[in-house]
Amino acid sequence: MPSETLWEIAKTEVEKRGSNESEGDGLEIGEKSVFFIGSKNGGKTTIILRCLDRDEPPKPTLALEYTYGRRAKGHNTPKDIAHFWELGGGTSLLDLISIPITSDTLRTFSVVLVLDLSKPNDLWPNMENLLQATKSHVDKVIMKLGKTNSKAASEMRQKIWSNMQKNHPDRELIDPFPIPLVIIGSKYDIFQDFDSEKRKVICKTLRFIAHYYGASLMFTSKSEALLLKIRGVINQLAFGIDKSKSICVDQNKPLFIAAGLDSLSQIGSPPVPDNDIGKFHAHSPLELWKKVYEKLFPPKRINTLKDIKDPARDPQYAESEVDEMRMQKDQELEQYKRSSSKSWKQIELDS
Repeated sequence: MPSETLWEIAKTEVEKRGSNESEGDGLEIGEKSVFFIGSKNGGKTTIILRCLDRDEPPKPTLALEYTYGRRAKGHNTPKDIAHFWELGGGTSLLDLISIPITSDTLRTFSVVLVLDLSKPNDLWPNMENLLQATKSHVDKVIMKLGKTNSKAASEMRQKIWSNMQKNHPDRELIDPFPIPLVIIGSKYDIFQDFDSEKRKVICKTLRFIAHYYGASLMFTSKSEALLLKIRGVINQLAFGIDKSKSICVDQNKPLFIAAGLDSLSQIGSPPVPDNDIGKFHAHSPLELWKKVYEKLFPPKRINTLKDIKDPARDPQYAESEVDEMRMQKDQELEQYKRSSSKSWKQIELDS
């Protein structure tokens, strides 16, 4: 009987290992996706790098960026994979939301909304535009999934409903986000120096928003202790590691509230005198909170969207040599337009 070749021995060994893994532990590689959206320069990249243990300075995010992390379940076991997506530009690149969120990734997808606490006037518009755009796209994906795979769509809707039942004691007053959502208030080191009344309004408003959407809420800064707590939350989303049961609702400290641990009775009414509530004509609790918040922190009416959408004019993409050449070409184009205009006028006069 001829002896086995090296190739046959290797093949047998691989098949044996595969059989042991599937029949013994039942372990398989898990993959999850975490999508970071939020305020421009709000600290999204810093949080991602900290979660991945990467000791490198954060760089400006160019449109939509991707990275990944791995974590082993135990000794000699397959590593779970977490896909990290980050949307740059604040609210200027909403069209790119459709790239990472697909019917294939939706079941294991989470969203992290990072809001810059040091810019309270931009907070509500950023939150509203980003969450509405994300929720709208998720709804479209689920609807499209229902046409091609009704069972998968039904399971997804059931998952949303189960999440609502679990995390929302005030079910009649909320609109649960269709996928797991974490809201992070960044730059707490600046925010903590705000006037006490302003901090109260911002904290109560963010607590209501988080509760309304069934999200977790927490504040962070450059503090290593706060970054470690945030890292734990992100690891729970990315790798399924048990989440922290701690809670802090004190407005004089960094908020830390896991989904389902807050309630409307604890949050209270919008921060405005009771006799003034009737002056705010709102059709929903969310609209009422928005009107109250924007009375104290009116959104800036600066139309920067058009400038930001042109990367050539965005400061974060500056390249001195390229910009100088671009300026030269722009000047040549303007001269050409002026000379062409004069030529056409002369032709008109001659005719």
